Amino acid sequence: MTRVMIKSINYILLLSILTCAHGTGNSMNRSEQTDSLYYYLELAGKNNPTVLQKYYEYLAALQKIPQAGSLPDPELSLGVFLKPMELVMGKQIADVRLMQMFPWFGTLKAAKDEMSLMSKARFESFREAKLQLYYDVQSTWYDLYKLSQKIRISDKNVQILKTLERLALVRFRTSSTGSGSGSPSASVSSGNPPNQGPLSVTSGMNGMSGGQGMVSSSAPGASGSMQGNVMGITSGGFSLADLYLIQMEIAELENDIALLKNQQTTTAARFNSYLNRPLRSPVAVADTLEPDTMAAALITVSDSILKRNPMLGMLRYEEQSFEARKRMVSRMGYPMLGLGVDYSLINKSEMSGSSMNGSDMIMPMVSATLPFYRKKYRSMQTEADLLRESAAQNYIATSNSLQTEYLQAVQLYEDASRRMRLYSDQYILAKKSLDIKLASFSAGSSNLTDIFLIQQQVLDYELKQVEAVADYNTAIAWMVRLGDL
Repeated sequence: MTRVMIKSINYILLLSILTCAHGTGNSMNRSEQTDSLYYYLELAGKNNPTVLQKYYEYLAALQKIPQAGSLPDPELSLGVFLKPMELVMGKQIADVRLMQMFPWFGTLKAAKDEMSLMSKARFESFREAKLQLYYDVQSTWYDLYKLSQKIRISDKNVQILKTLERLALVRFRTSSTGSGSGSPSASVSSGNPPNQGPLSVTSGMNGMSGGQGMVSSSAPGASGSMQGNVMGITSGGFSLADLYLIQMEIAELENDIALLKNQQTTTAARFNSYLNRPLRSPVAVADTLEPDTMAAALITVSDSILKRNPMLGMLRYEEQSFEARKRMVSRMGYPMLGLGVDYSLINKSEMSGSSMNGSDMIMPMVSATLPFYRKKYRSMQTEADLLRESAAQNYIATSNSLQTEYLQAVQLYEDASRRMRLYSDQYILAKKSLDIKLASFSAGSSNLTDIFLIQQQVLDYELKQVEAVADYNTAIAWMVRLGDL
C-alpha cells in the first residue's frame, strides 16, 4: 500500500470523526425543550408535599385569629328543686342563671394581634419553603443538564478513540506489510528518517506532557487520561502497545459513561421527588443552556435581598407576636368582669297571702375575677420577654448567615462569569487552531496526532463552557432564592 493511499484513508477517517464530534448529541423535541424548566417549577409548586404542608399550616393559623378575638362562651346554669322550696311569695321550683365574662379592656385585641402576627409568620414560612423548592428544582435541573452534556461529550471522545483505533490498525498492518515481517512490534514512520525507530509511549508522554494542563477534570475519566494516551502515540507511527492503550482508554471511558448514567438516574429521581411524581418519570433537559439575563439587577439589590428574605420576615413577625403576647398577659392580670341574669321560676303557694304569690323573680348580676396569684402572670410576662429576645437573636444569626450565603452566591456568579468568558475565547482559539491543522494535514505538513490533541481540547472547552453556564444560572437562582426577587 503506497503512502498516498495511506494518507487518503487517514483523511477520510479523520473527516468522519470530526463530523461526528461536532454533531448534536441526545436531543429532545422542541416542544419539550420550550420553557421546560418553567413548566417543572409550576408543577412542583402545585404538587410538592412540603410546600403544601406549609400552606395548610398557614391556613390553619388564619383560623386562630377569630378564636383569639372572641369573648369567652357565656355560662348557663339550670337548677331544679326536687321538692319545691317554700318562699313567702310562693314555691320556687327552678333557678336559671346566664353569665357572660368580659376580659379586661385590650386583652382580646392583644390576643388577636398575636395570632395575626403568628399567621403572617406562617405565611413567611410557606414562602421560604416555596423558594427553597424552586431553588432545589432549578439546581437539580442544571445538574441533569451538566450530566447529559458530560455523557454527550464522553461519547464524542469514545468515537474519537475508536477512529484512532482504526487508524492504528491501518498503520500497523501497513507497517507490517511494508517491512515484510509479521512482527507485532513493527511500526511505520510517516515522514521520519529511515533510521529512526518508533518512540516509546513513555517518551511520547514525557515529550508532550505540557499539554495536559488544559484538560478538564469535570467529567471523570472523560478527557485527562485519554489525552495522555493520545500523546503517547507518536507522530512517527503506531505500535501495538499504542493500540492496547487506546483500547484501555475506550473501556475506561465507557465505564465512566455508565457511571454518569447511573448518576443521571439518581439525580432524576431526586428531581421527580420535588415534583411529587414517580421517581422514574422522564425529565426533559435542554440541548443548550443560555445564561440568565437578570444577573445585573440582582447584584445591585443586596440590601433589599435581606429585607425581602422570608426567613427574616418570619422572625420579625414572631418577635412582634411575642410583644403582643406580653401585652395580652399583662391585661390578663386585671380582673375579668361578668354580666348576667338570674331567673327564678316560682309557682303559687296556698299558704301565702302575698300579693307577689306565684310571681317569677328576675335578678341582674355582676361578677368579677380576683387575680390574687400574681406569680403566675409575672412568669407569663417573663416567658414572653425571653421568647421575644430569642427571636431577636435568631434574627441576627439568620441575617449574618444570609449575608455570608449571599457573598458565596455572588462569588459563584463572578467565578462562573469569568469562566464563561475564558472558555468561550479558548474554544474559539482551539477551533481556529483545528482548522489550521486540518488545512496543514491536507497539504501533508501536519501529523494526525496533533489534530486529535486539538480536537480533544475543543471538546474539553465545550464541556467547561457547559459547566460554567450551568453554574452561572445556579448562582442566579441562589440569589433569587435568598431574596424572593
